[in-house]
Amino acid sequence: MTASQTTADTCPDIAANLAAVQAEIATAARDADRDPATVTLVAVSKTHGPERAEAALTAGHRVFGENRVQEAQSKWPALRERVPDLELHLIGPLQSNKAADAVALFDVIESVDRPKLAAALSREMERQGRRPTCLIQVNTGEEPQKAGIVPTEADAFIAHCRDDLGLPVTGVMCIPPADEEPAPHFALLRQIARRNGLDVVSMGMSGDFAIAVGQGATHVRVGTAIFGTRPKPPAP
Repeated sequence: MTASQTTADTCPDIAANLAAVQAEIATAARDADRDPATVTLVAVSKTHGPERAEAALTAGHRVFGENRVQEAQSKWPALRERVPDLELHLIGPLQSNKAADAVALFDVIESVDRPKLAAALSREMERQGRRPTCLIQVNTGEEPQKAGIVPTEADAFIAHCRDDLGLPVTGVMCIPPADEEPAPHFALLRQIARRNGLDVVSMGMSGDFAIAVGQGATHVRVGTAIFGTRPKPPAP
């Protein structure tokens, strides 16, 4: 059973899960004639309490992802005081009115997906004097319910963000359709990155990160395989 197929219990061994996921990343990288060190694991702790994030920090992990600004604000400032070298990625949709909070808290914003948000981030970076790295989210499946710029508009949007707004764009990210084979979507994202001279390609989650590594991912976003099944929301 691979790490991505593991069913986590209510109290997972997070250190062991991290090691298993890293081992699977290393195997996938070597199978693709890549150096495993070129792949960064973003441990996605969304909906889990700070105690699980702290367990991953204790195990030596330093790169984390969160979906929501508000949740990250309640969890990470205290952890960062104790472990200042951690790196925090925003991987979920970002509202323009949360741009100030995102710029203040995150080191990488992976979900830049529309001109209004890009402009808000540019203004906040100028105002705060802080410049978190930005990734452009591409909606490779062109799903109407999903965030992201469509592939045919990606090149122009990347140029607008970099050249007109001065955003520190270093890469792209995607979330393929759940009911489709992910490899073609990963290949498309890699092509967009290459033709725009971008080094970072963030793709792959718990169920498909090995495939993503084989397709050239530089960052994979893995939650359940590390932290266990996400808590269910309380009943109304």
